[in-house]
Amino acid sequence: MYTTLTVERDGHATWLTLNRPAALNALNGAMITELRDFFGGLPDDRDTRVVVVRGAGRAFCAGLDLKEAGTGEGEGGSTQGGLRAQRRVSELVLKMRAAPQPIIASVRGPASGGGFAIALAADVRVASESARMNAAFIRLGLSACDVGVSYFLPRLVGASIASELLLTGEFIDAGRALRCGLVSCVVPDERLDDAAREMASAMLRNSPLALRLTKECLKHSIDAGSLEQAVAMEDRNQVLAAGTRDFREGIAAFLAKRAPSFEDR
Repeated sequence: MYTTLTVERDGHATWLTLNRPAALNALNGAMITELRDFFGGLPDDRDTRVVVVRGAGRAFCAGLDLKEAGTGEGEGGSTQGGLRAQRRVSELVLKMRAAPQPIIASVRGPASGGGFAIALAADVRVASESARMNAAFIRLGLSACDVGVSYFLPRLVGASIASELLLTGEFIDAGRALRCGLVSCVVPDERLDDAAREMASAMLRNSPLALRLTKECLKHSIDAGSLEQAVAMEDRNQVLAAGTRDFREGIAAFLAKRAPSFEDR
């Protein structure tokens, strides 16, 4: 189906691999188109409950492929064409956040520029010891605030560290990323797939509706204008979930001290 991506199903987990290892999985025109198609299709994918995104080879994603001409229409042309090309890339993170499934970024090696943005737009990040991330845009004479990075990064690490990373373009290594909460865990490179699989399995133990409602509520609560708005969303979701068969099964399984059997949907 895709030429720059591979998609593998493992039960209700879908593993998406950026598959241009010779180019460190840099984003060329074909990959951008295919990523837009994959993430755009997730709301209608009822079989996928969790997505794991990783890179083939020794890198997660080196950012935009500057060696390949034609990555975006309008380069060097009109302002309108440049904006269309820019929006084609930036809409990737909008589609990721709109997806109802939790997305886990499994980061090995460099995640730069647009690759950094994809990692930040995921709900959870797990990293290997070789992981290193940076906002490479500023090193190229552009603003470091690109593809949603200026939105996600300060929410994850705070304003001071975000400002440092964006204004310098320096890499943050795996150890520091763990200390500042940018990633959830750091494991040896050979254990990275196992760590991502364990994270996905822990999510999949929960009901499909609970996963979707939790991601939705977290997304809105981060930007809520008040505690009252966040609580209103939480109340709405709990009432919706409490009326399901999965909630009744969860209670029965808890009382019987057994694993719950949630609906397969």
